[in-house]
Amino acid sequence: MTEKHLIKCFVMTLLIIGSALNIGNAKTNVKTKKATKSRHHRSNSRPNFIFKTSEDSLTDYSFANECLPENDDRVNRKMNRSIKKHSYRHIQSYVLQNKAAQLFPIIEPILKAHGIPDDFKYMALVESGLNSGTSSKGARGLWQFLPGTARTYGLKVGHGIDERTNIHKSTIAACKYLKELHGEFKSWILAAAAYNNGEIKLAKAINRQKEHNYFLMHLNHETGIYVYNIIAMKAVICQPRKYGYKSYYTSYASLNPSESLVYN
Repeated sequence: MTEKHLIKCFVMTLLIIGSALNIGNAKTNVKTKKATKSRHHRSNSRPNFIFKTSEDSLTDYSFANECLPENDDRVNRKMNRSIKKHSYRHIQSYVLQNKAAQLFPIIEPILKAHGIPDDFKYMALVESGLNSGTSSKGARGLWQFLPGTARTYGLKVGHGIDERTNIHKSTIAACKYLKELHGEFKSWILAAAAYNNGEIKLAKAINRQKEHNYFLMHLNHETGIYVYNIIAMKAVICQPRKYGYKSYYTSYASLNPSESLVYN
C-alpha cells in the first residue's frame, strides 16, 4: 500500500512539474510574440533615420551627412516635388549653375574655416533663389539676412551701408549664426530649419511635438519644404545631366577666388 502510494505521488509530482513547464513556455511564447509585434509596429510606424559617417554616392539624397528617412511616402512625395521644382524642365535656365560657379569658390573656404559643413553652400543658392535683391520681409543679400539679425552677427546695416550684400562678410556672419544654431539643436538639418524659421519657433515646435527629426515634424509650409529644397539644389548642381541640365559650362577655375563680389 505504501509502495503504491509512493508511485502515485511520484506520478503526480511529474505531472505538476510538466504542467508548470508548459505554462512557463506558453507565457514566454506570448511575451515573445508581443515583443515581436511591438517591434514590428514601431518599425512600420517610425522609419529609420540614418546618419552617415562618410560621403556616399551622389545619388543619395543627404544634407551634411544626414539622410532622409527610409520608406516614408510623405518624405518621398515632398522630395520628388522639390526635385521637379529645381529641374531644368521647370526652371528652363542655367542661372543656378552660373551662380554656383561664381559663388562656391568664395563660399567654400569660408565655410571650412568656420567648421560649417560644405553642403551649406547649397543653402545660399536656395536663400538667394533665382532673384536677388530685398525680399518682402526686408531680408537681403546672398544669405537673406533681416536687418536686426545682420547687426547681431556683425554686419553694418544703415546710414548708406549694407554689408548684407558683401559676399565675404555676409558668409562669415551666416557661419557664426549657423554654428550657434547647431550648438542649440545638435543637428545641422535642424540648424538649417531654424535659420529659416527662427530658433524660438523651431524650439517650440520640437517641444510641442516631442520630435527632433525634421523630416517627421509638421512645420509651416515654407520651413517644411526648406531642407528638401536644399537637398534638391545639391542634387541638380552635383548631377546636372540627371535632372535635364548640361554640365557646368562656367568652370570654377574661370573665376579668381580672390575677386571681391558684391551681390546686389
